[in-house]
Amino acid sequence: MAKECSFDVVSEFDKQELVNAVDQTKRDISQRFDLKNTNSDIELEADKAITITTSDDMKLRNILDILQTKLVKRGLSIKILDAQPQENALGGNVRQVYKLKKGLTQELAKKITADIKNSKIKVQASIQGEQVRVSGKDKDDLQAVIKMLRENEDKYDVPLQFTNYR
Repeated sequence: MAKECSFDVVSEFDKQELVNAVDQTKRDISQRFDLKNTNSDIELEADKAITITTSDDMKLRNILDILQTKLVKRGLSIKILDAQPQENALGGNVRQVYKLKKGLTQELAKKITADIKNSKIKVQASIQGEQVRVSGKDKDDLQAVIKMLRENEDKYDVPLQFTNYR
């Protein structure tokens, strides 16, 4: 009798790598000649959001570019950044908040399970909170589902990871 195999589809990020990327960005801001003495700052708020405060739009884009570079070098996807509307801060500065995306929303989980079912691969997909559990009898089918999800990752707008592979 064949044993049931499964894995979970999740959307998470390594918190320590995120802290390291923000710290490196802070260091770059203090050392770069075009950003020195501009009251530019970047803050990580309890793994929920990143706030960039600076004097103008161009510097804001430069800091965002530095942050994205540091995230990619540390193996984090820039899809975890959810840009909020830019706002004015005290002293004529501008502030941009980037909320951090973690977990799958119900709509996205439904979309992923629908895509898995439409692929006609012999597996079952079920939503469990902020993750999707995919199970089946054949490990090759599970590998095919992972491959299909990786190929379609652009349309999900979040980075996907595959955990608990058994």
